Amino acid sequence: MIRLANVIDTFEADFLTQYRNRLRPEHLRALAAMKRCRTQSSLKLQARCSECTHQKLMPHSCGHRHCPHCQHHESQQWLERQVKKQVPAEYFLLTFTLPAEFRALAFAHQREVYEVLMRCCWETVRTFSRNDRQLAGMPGAIAVLHTHTRRLDYHPHVHLVMPAAAVDGERRQWRTKQRSQGKNVYLFSHKALAKVFRAKLLTGLKAAGLTLPGRYPEQWVVDCKAVGRGDSALVYLGRYLYRGVIREQDILSCANGEVSFRYRNAKTGRMELRTVSGADFLWLVLQHVLPKGFRRARNFGFLHPNCKRLIALLQVLLKFDPGRSMACWVKERAPILCACCGAAMVIVKTRIRSVFPVGVSAPIAPARAQ
Repeated sequence: MIRLANVIDTFEADFLTQYRNRLRPEHLRALAAMKRCRTQSSLKLQARCSECTHQKLMPHSCGHRHCPHCQHHESQQWLERQVKKQVPAEYFLLTFTLPAEFRALAFAHQREVYEVLMRCCWETVRTFSRNDRQLAGMPGAIAVLHTHTRRLDYHPHVHLVMPAAAVDGERRQWRTKQRSQGKNVYLFSHKALAKVFRAKLLTGLKAAGLTLPGRYPEQWVVDCKAVGRGDSALVYLGRYLYRGVIREQDILSCANGEVSFRYRNAKTGRMELRTVSGADFLWLVLQHVLPKGFRRARNFGFLHPNCKRLIALLQVLLKFDPGRSMACWVKERAPILCACCGAAMVIVKTRIRSVFPVGVSAPIAPARAQ
């Protein structure tokens, strides 16, 4: 496996020379964080065995949300929180795609465009839910912004995972979409969703003071497909939430000034290889760094964090236990095992600055007798 930190160390100079004029402060912060992630130059943490006296120092992870090495546990925690909010209804995965003509505008004004994009996606499904005869109420949705394709190209789009259900606050009723004549549950027309989404987004961009491109398509793309209980869709969204846009296992080579990585072709389902220069590869990764403080994942409607009591009440009244399926999807954080006796180790000190030269392991003094 080729570490991203090694790729950065090899091509950082070329990358900065070629792309310096396109870099923002958050790009440089991400580059610096991922370069020193779990290296001798990073801060250390001290772990002590719970059974014997063995101790060791380990380098800290950088903790950056775009680093493929870090925050796996945070992804699991997010997934656990979403699974706890599940309700007894058919779930759907909706994908709202920003047309290619708007990508330059989105990249130049990321915070404004991303904010409008996520808000308009939610407003679109909320409008349809309120006007639907079976639902006629406030829906709930989990929205996650993605800016990349599997080839790592810039491609902003928003995924919404939402149950085919709604809450009528005035009448205090819980409504779900029902199957008709043995057919699968039908949520909304994807063509109608695309028309409303288009109108709302254009209005939102103008209201934000942004200049629209001269030409853009009349027909936009919104995909809507059933995903059962929603477990698999949540796992898919959580996979890229805190772990960057590429796995280090997919970086296959770094030689002769080029980097090769593999990805799965969405149309054929086959693994394919892409080779680019080292500087271009770093740009493919860093162009997806979000503005500082921007929240990629958001909960809307009755799935908002403020509605925890409502969700708990619904689960009790409907006799629904989301914990039954949680064990299948949520993994506990792997413990640090002692090299001497195999027992779990406990972290006793963090953020220790190394005083030893790079490449030299820092020794650990034996623990004092209690």
